[in-house]
Amino acid sequence: MAPLNRNPTVRHRRLARTLRHLREAAEVTAVAAADHLDCSESKISRIENAQIGIKKGDLLLLLDLYKVDSERTRSELVALAKESSRRGWWDRHRGSLSPLYADYIALEADASEVYNIETTLIPGLLQTEDYARAVVQAQQPNSPTSVVDMLAQVRMRRQEVLDGPNALQLWAIVTESVLRHNIGSRKVMCGQLEHLLAMAERTNLSIQVLPDESFAHAALATSFVILSFPGQVESDVAYADTLLSTVYVEDPPEVAEYSNVFRHVMSAALPLPESVALIEHALNEKRR
Repeated sequence: MAPLNRNPTVRHRRLARTLRHLREAAEVTAVAAADHLDCSESKISRIENAQIGIKKGDLLLLLDLYKVDSERTRSELVALAKESSRRGWWDRHRGSLSPLYADYIALEADASEVYNIETTLIPGLLQTEDYARAVVQAQQPNSPTSVVDMLAQVRMRRQEVLDGPNALQLWAIVTESVLRHNIGSRKVMCGQLEHLLAMAERTNLSIQVLPDESFAHAALATSFVILSFPGQVESDVAYADTLLSTVYVEDPPEVAEYSNVFRHVMSAALPLPESVALIEHALNEKRR
């Protein structure tokens, strides 16, 4: 019996979750899947709980059983299985990062599109280092400087997903009040708003501002993120972070509710030219 994996990667868990969903969608029992692989039912359970990996041959046999005929889907799953044990740069910081935050970074690194609404802060992928450091200091006032610096650097490293040939597509919506907050100092905020204006010129970014007077504010109980992955296999994941908890939502109907809210808020937010003008106005106010 293969040893159990006590610390599966996010990719491994995504593969396991996808295989379980495919089996259930095909209305195949775990017993039938085990018979097809000529293995025990417990092995299927361990595969679907990311406790053990799966060999390519067994994976293809299961996909045959689940009637997954699309060559694109099959190749995507084979590639995901191949990459399931590979760990990213963030694993070097696992002792310092919360497990949920490390998982989020892993999901973000694999996503092709991110939809982000922020009601209190500039989105992490758009923060300057000085702004990020000020945010960490405010959130963790008792942390030593070394920890604050590390967390700020991690946030800067995350932003690499916005560069390169497979750059992440980011749709970001911030409330108008976010632009007026003094995070760190006026100088820090000026630098942050200047950076936001520069980022708004990039083709893989969409930055909109939700004005204070918009009725859409009533729909925003919290900030949240929706992560969408390349290919046809994996469903979107929604993520909401509060002071005391972090919530991942993976059930498609529930994720759809987050998507509906995002579309509603996006339609109420200012178009890019007007959003840029509002950011410029906020910057001029800070410079006075």
